Amino acid sequence: MLQSFKLAIKSIWGNKMRSFLTMLGIIIGVAAVIILVSLVNGYMGSIVESFASMGVNQINVNVTNLTSRTVSVDEMYQFYDEHTDLFDGISPNVTISTTIKKGNDSMTSTSVAGRSEQYLDIKDYDLQLGRNITYSDIVSRQKVCVIGAYVAQELFGSADKAIDETLKIGGYAYKVVGVVEVQDEDDMEDGGTDDFVWLPYTTATSLAKSANINSYTFTVSDTDNAEEAKTLLESFLYDIFKDDDLYRVTAMSEMLDSLNEQIAMMSGMLGGIAGISLLVAGVGVMNIMLVSVTERTREIGIRKSLGADKGTIMQQFVIEAAVTSSLGGVIGILIGCIATTVVGAAIGISATPTLSAIVISFSVSVGIGLLFGYMPASRAANLNPIDALRSE
Repeated sequence: MLQSFKLAIKSIWGNKMRSFLTMLGIIIGVAAVIILVSLVNGYMGSIVESFASMGVNQINVNVTNLTSRTVSVDEMYQFYDEHTDLFDGISPNVTISTTIKKGNDSMTSTSVAGRSEQYLDIKDYDLQLGRNITYSDIVSRQKVCVIGAYVAQELFGSADKAIDETLKIGGYAYKVVGVVEVQDEDDMEDGGTDDFVWLPYTTATSLAKSANINSYTFTVSDTDNAEEAKTLLESFLYDIFKDDDLYRVTAMSEMLDSLNEQIAMMSGMLGGIAGISLLVAGVGVMNIMLVSVTERTREIGIRKSLGADKGTIMQQFVIEAAVTSSLGGVIGILIGCIATTVVGAAIGISATPTLSAIVISFSVSVGIGLLFGYMPASRAANLNPIDALRSE
């Protein structure tokens, strides 16, 4: 085995250009698999992170209240109180389309919504200054608000200056009682993550001139119980509406699982497409090895006449093919890893070479060497020693 390996290295080194051209297909194939799979995983990973930041422990409920069939806020809270073993947060949501003003300054893209006192924890945000909306604010319909860092910066100049000041929403004055910490320094713009105003949801219903609330956000204490919590919510709402078209319950964890499945499928497909080049490279290995057998017919004849059996001859050529493809695989891995990092940085995503892509592509390259090296090796092993010695 060691002798065959040494002969393989000697043969490869003795025909550097031909060996390199043989490896080139393997190098390109392995590098392509690593680059494509790693870049796709990096890009989709950034999407998953942004998706996860929405809260994988959240369950969103949207209902269509009719005159005859309506679910009230009190009923939703009663359901929540009965299942505190599953849920650890709830917030009715009231979205308002309006402009907010401070003196002559106004903001039209700001998200204005009614929330509960638990919404800050649901979003996993922290306050920079001031206080959160409280239960007493909700009960007494206080005209107070909590604002995002961008709103504080644009209308007041800073969070310090915003606390206890007032701004106008829909023509009514609201006191700023809290400013939320900056969530995204790179997204401090109109309509960004930090461009929002939260009011007590009871105050928001008055501003929206609608007593019915159609949207709720729940959080589950354990994402493993998200499916059970979702089923309970659907059962509760069905008992009220008797029509599952009148409500929609969406568990964010389920959507994330579905997204991960799609990512895995896409990575597999792209890896398979890139892997086709490895098959083409395998044909190249086989062709070169057939040429090598033809060129070395006399050498094979001499070795056979000196007592080398079929197994030894076959082993020599299979190992030579395997070493060629393995070296190509190693070079392909190095190029793929470097290119993945460089291209990822160039397009602005965090892409790192995936271990699975490296292992699979290298294993396939070695397997291709063994598979496509078998036919030339078999041909060499079956040569008649007398005919081989006669060849020029």
